[in-house]
Amino acid sequence: MTLEEIQAIIDQIDASDIREIDLNYQDLHLYLNKNRTTQHSASEAPVKAVAPETTSNVPAVTAADTTKPAKSATDSAANEEAIKAPLVGVIYLQPSPDKPAYKQVGDMVQVGEVVCVIEAMKMMTEIKSKVAGTITSILVENEEVVEFDQPLFKVSK
Repeated sequence: MTLEEIQAIIDQIDASDIREIDLNYQDLHLYLNKNRTTQHSASEAPVKAVAPETTSNVPAVTAADTTKPAKSATDSAANEEAIKAPLVGVIYLQPSPDKPAYKQVGDMVQVGEVVCVIEAMKMMTEIKSKVAGTITSILVENEEVVEFDQPLFKVSK
């Protein structure tokens, strides 16, 4: 199991109503328990894993991912709105590797228009814009793991 897969599981459990999970998969044992804490990011949830490389790397990845939205939120102008990730998964900014991106900086976007796709647990979910305007910035890279409620695009109204 890769670090990205472990991070996705942690983020999905953190965003769900599940309070406790004990997962045994191949040579990995992952135990998550949210009973003693409120819902926070995965780096603050108690995490125990048998594989030593996973426990030392998970908080570092989560900390790096959570600093990006904080910086972008402070830089946003009053007339800009963010399109955020509704779930945890891998983002694809184009329908397939040989096709152009759904949207680029400077493109107009309408409410309900598909701007990207997020893959979670082998399910592809089209992400549709909830705002209309011009895309001013793309805050993620293609095939990057995104977190729940992470800003993906900035749209100027």
